[in-house]
Amino acid sequence: MRSPSSGLRALRPAAFGADPGGERLARIRRSPHFKDGVFQNPGGPARTRPSGSTLDLAKVFLDKDTRPLRAPRGTVPVHPTTFADLAEPPATGLRLTWMGHSSVLAEIDGHRVLFDPVWGERCSPFPFAGPKRLHPVPLPLAALGPVDVVVISHDHYDHLDLPTIRALAGTDTLFAVPLGVGAHLEHWGVSADRLRELDWHESAKVGGLTLTATPARHFCGRGLRNTQHTLWASWVVAGEEHRIYHSGDTGYFGGFEEIGAAHGPFDATMIQIGAYSEFWTDIHMTPEEGLRAHLDLQGGAPHGALLPIHWGTFNLAPHPWAEPGDWTKEAAEEAGQAVALPRPGEPFEPAGKLPAEAWWRGVSGDVRRTWRSVGAFVAEPPARGAGDRTH
Repeated sequence: MRSPSSGLRALRPAAFGADPGGERLARIRRSPHFKDGVFQNPGGPARTRPSGSTLDLAKVFLDKDTRPLRAPRGTVPVHPTTFADLAEPPATGLRLTWMGHSSVLAEIDGHRVLFDPVWGERCSPFPFAGPKRLHPVPLPLAALGPVDVVVISHDHYDHLDLPTIRALAGTDTLFAVPLGVGAHLEHWGVSADRLRELDWHESAKVGGLTLTATPARHFCGRGLRNTQHTLWASWVVAGEEHRIYHSGDTGYFGGFEEIGAAHGPFDATMIQIGAYSEFWTDIHMTPEEGLRAHLDLQGGAPHGALLPIHWGTFNLAPHPWAEPGDWTKEAAEEAGQAVALPRPGEPFEPAGKLPAEAWWRGVSGDVRRTWRSVGAFVAEPPARGAGDRTH
């Protein structure tokens, strides 16, 4: 007879993944960033649940005046990416293609890196509920062509997508993931020999690239309970000629300066600037903070290209849909920082002409620039040296 616990496991959705065990769990417990049974955030504890009351949060999300602003009013202009767009090698050796949200194809020094690929219709464990795409994927996953390595920042549904991983499991691509996340991928059919599972500050070689997991200020979890047994990370990818950085999800913290000093400056950064709220300031950045993070990574001065990510594809926060794009554009221009604003699927080379049109304005109506009129919530920079504390 089956035990009640085995029956519950049978009802567990496959998208929940698997908890780490065996040597993987032992390695997690040996990590200097794992303490008191959970992974710790750099810069001290971070609030991972919304602040304030549930009623206050519900009022914001259900407000009849602002709720319509959280989705586009028309069809999002997606670039009709084709295999031909990506078949010709980039003239400068580095090309980025934002596929929406945090998914980016980076062609760097003859290698192809796919960050946080989400091709599913919903970022949810269920196909019938949860945030749904606001625009289609620019092209089918199979049309990308071969990918050398898939990089995952953490295991939340809008960054680690079961249908996408299962499709990629049928290829020979490698996967670079934070410590513990490999348990999910093995559960979904990725063999252990194709995993490069890293703790913060650890690196792996893939061809001529060096991939390094670097700290981020966030959290993890997919199932009904959050065990904090899988790590979250930002990533540095260094080739023979170019260096790029992907923030994953993170709150602003002093560690960006340290990452930049150790691995930068970068030819391009991909920085989270959407899904922020005053209810969760510790774990997501506003556009102003995202710009500050980019400048920290570059040694304090404008350099390279900033690609805003984590916006435009899913409705995950109470801010207006178009606000991240407008806010980032204005903040970057004021700072003299080059910013790339491609339509989803539009390839560009950071060393070439950057896409700069505010394409979202055509389908968003007026953008309420509340950050101009009343200010905005922006975290105070932690003290220097706060980038990698584990208490």
